[in-house]
Amino acid sequence: MIAAIVARIVEFARRNAVLVMVACLVLAAAAAVYAAGHLAVDTDIERMLPSNVAWRQNERALDEAFPQNNNLLVAVIDARTPDLAEQAAAELADKMRAEPQLFTHVRQPDGGPFFDRNGLLYLSPEELDKVAQQLIAAQPLIGSLAHDPSLRGLFDALATFVSGAGTDTEKVAQLDPTLTMIGNVVQRIIDGKRASLSWTEMMTGRKPNARDLRRFVMTRPVLDFSGLESGATARTEIRRLASELGFSSESGVRLRLTGSVALDDEQFATLREGALRSTVLSVVMVCAILFIALRSVKLVGAIIVTLAAGFMLTAGFAALAIGSLNLISIAFGVLFIGLAVDFSIQFSVRYRDQRHRLGTFPAALRGTALTIGPSLVLAAGATAIGFLSFVPTRYTGIQALGWIAGGGMLIAIALNFLLLPALLAIVRPRGEPEAIGFRRAAPLDRWLIERRQWVIGGAALLAAVSIALLPQIAFDFDPLNLKNPNSESVSTARDLMKDPMTTPYTAEILAPSLDDAKALAERVGELPEVAQVVTAASFIPEEQDKKLPIIEDLALLLGPSLNDPQPLPPPSDEAVLKAMRACGNAMEKIGKPGSPAARLGAALHGAAARGAPIVAPLRAALLAGLLRRLDGLREMTQAKALTLESLPPELRNGWIAADGRARIEVFPKGDARDNRVLERFVAAVHSVAPDATGTPVTIQEAGRLISRAFVDAGLVGVAAITILLCAVLRRLREVMMVLGPLLLAALLTLAVTVVIGMPLNYANIIALPLLLGIGVAFDIYFVMNWRAGQIYHLQSSTARAVLFSALTTLSAFGSLGLSNDPGTAEMGILLTISLVCTLFCTFIVLPALLGPARVAAAEEHREAAG
Repeated sequence: MIAAIVARIVEFARRNAVLVMVACLVLAAAAAVYAAGHLAVDTDIERMLPSNVAWRQNERALDEAFPQNNNLLVAVIDARTPDLAEQAAAELADKMRAEPQLFTHVRQPDGGPFFDRNGLLYLSPEELDKVAQQLIAAQPLIGSLAHDPSLRGLFDALATFVSGAGTDTEKVAQLDPTLTMIGNVVQRIIDGKRASLSWTEMMTGRKPNARDLRRFVMTRPVLDFSGLESGATARTEIRRLASELGFSSESGVRLRLTGSVALDDEQFATLREGALRSTVLSVVMVCAILFIALRSVKLVGAIIVTLAAGFMLTAGFAALAIGSLNLISIAFGVLFIGLAVDFSIQFSVRYRDQRHRLGTFPAALRGTALTIGPSLVLAAGATAIGFLSFVPTRYTGIQALGWIAGGGMLIAIALNFLLLPALLAIVRPRGEPEAIGFRRAAPLDRWLIERRQWVIGGAALLAAVSIALLPQIAFDFDPLNLKNPNSESVSTARDLMKDPMTTPYTAEILAPSLDDAKALAERVGELPEVAQVVTAASFIPEEQDKKLPIIEDLALLLGPSLNDPQPLPPPSDEAVLKAMRACGNAMEKIGKPGSPAARLGAALHGAAARGAPIVAPLRAALLAGLLRRLDGLREMTQAKALTLESLPPELRNGWIAADGRARIEVFPKGDARDNRVLERFVAAVHSVAPDATGTPVTIQEAGRLISRAFVDAGLVGVAAITILLCAVLRRLREVMMVLGPLLLAALLTLAVTVVIGMPLNYANIIALPLLLGIGVAFDIYFVMNWRAGQIYHLQSSTARAVLFSALTTLSAFGSLGLSNDPGTAEMGILLTISLVCTLFCTFIVLPALLGPARVAAAEEHREAAG
């Protein structure tokens, strides 16, 4: 019945070839125009996950309470000195605040006026006392520089100090670290190298660590979701501002951008670059393989036109039914080409076979429809079911691909029965002088039948080994591992994750009030998997009663020196050179050979010999952070007792919402890049706070949801395909012949992932349900031939069609493996592995399972007669 219906459709297309061709192409063109105007690209990843699950509701509740922490763009500033880092971050933040149309909620989480004033309160009393002693010791230098904040003032102050010390070597030795630092900077400038003096280190006597040399500026940029890179304008503007401020390797300031906005933008940029390359490569390889398979330019041209029309109609269907493409469904083009071409190859190769057998074009076309039509209908239905099985799942992102690709398969089979025959009727390919098939495969065909027990036994052994390996399958649902590791945003995020205090992988909890937050934070902080817990209360320093007297004493001692009412104006270059020589003389006079003073004296004389041109680079190297550090000292000595109410709104609002709810941030102990560490961390936090959210929670929960979605899709697909096969084949043994090799291919695919160490992730897991649709089509072709009485399968035209169909599909999927995007590349690699396993099971295992042919038609006739 199916064969007769297909034959009538194909005959109609042949008799009305021009009408059918024009109708199909006009409809395809209309669909393309509609898609161009209505098919959008939605780059909002949040919409790819369901909103009605508990963890997403917790996530949304936190985002609504603290919107400034959602969709962040983070500028990471690294500098040669703490002074440069602080100055660069402050200047960039000020510039960004001046553009509210692009940047909202601009803040410095580790700096700004509040921390400039109150930074000393966050030290322990012991640390504060040590810093105070260092500053008091540097008071003469500080006072001189406050009066004359120039190179002249610096050199005069140093000369005065060492001259006053006279022969008191112990007093001079106290200044050795300072003289060494200044001498090193001067010498590097003389040598033409970059250098900067750290006034923070010089005044506090403390070596800066990596955190001291790094500052952050965070913002919630205004996003434009109409393009692939929603934050492109904001990112470009930040880089322009940084260039305007002179950030460069020469100035000792490095800017990097990360955060969710930069991560998503760069991934979409990588996908866009890879999509063009993979599509072009896929089309070229498909055309080459088609020509080798069909040996006819006319046949290849007809298939390409059919594929193009199918692609346009599918795009139009996507625009009409879905409206937009997401990160996953945007891959429908490559998948359509790789899968729909199978139907065209099967039809065309069978046409060549029938043309050789029957001679005339009309008879060959009718014979093609009668012999391959039912198989194609069944294969297309099974492949569409493989895609449509995504639709009932809870993974919103994959549902769209299910609808689009499932509909695309039905469109493809319809065009192969209408447009392709019409095109063949118009171009009339030449006849076929030789039989189609692989005659050289005859020995393998016979061996598979004669040694079928060996083959079946070997397949059973492979299945057993694969099942034994299943418990070792690894799952990696960290989206960061699916992004280009060489992109700036990813490499920066990984760099930040090395420090447990700057890792973005923190859990967050929304408490009813600050008191509740403090109580809950105490319980969470006792967990062994937790490194640190932060609440708004964490910003109220402890032991202020011990620290404030120290700061007050410091203000009494340094205040008069810092607050000079009449600082001197900037000196001329000649005045600077004169002070430089005088300081050099003083150093050489007091310093023993090889001492820091003597080395600085020699460096100063060497610099002075260069004349006026050396003044500007020395000023930039020695004084870059001086004025800011002097201002900082003035602010620090004005610190007062801190309470929750005295926290600045920008800081307070980041931890306490307008309705009084409070945020808790929990930092994991251990390497946050290790999935096992994150799993234990999330489980531990959830044991105390079940509604905790944050990046680690999202990773784990989304991983479970997506895994479950694909399991559900697989089960639904297998069940639906089984029902379809039972309805058409009507024999359980034949149904199992179709599904058995498919199951083995799936087991082998999973086993290979274990052997090569490839974990399943968000991207490559899509290969498994697709394997269902691809593999079942190949198996159906062989089983349907076996039902018709075919004994040797590898010599047949079907085997030729299946092989070249697999090669075209392999070229489409394999091109994805060359993408710069790791997620896309891994998807292409796993699809390739699954296809190779499918071919092995179809060409080797299935013929052995089928064994000697049984002519189904004759049996059915006898059953009906009996």
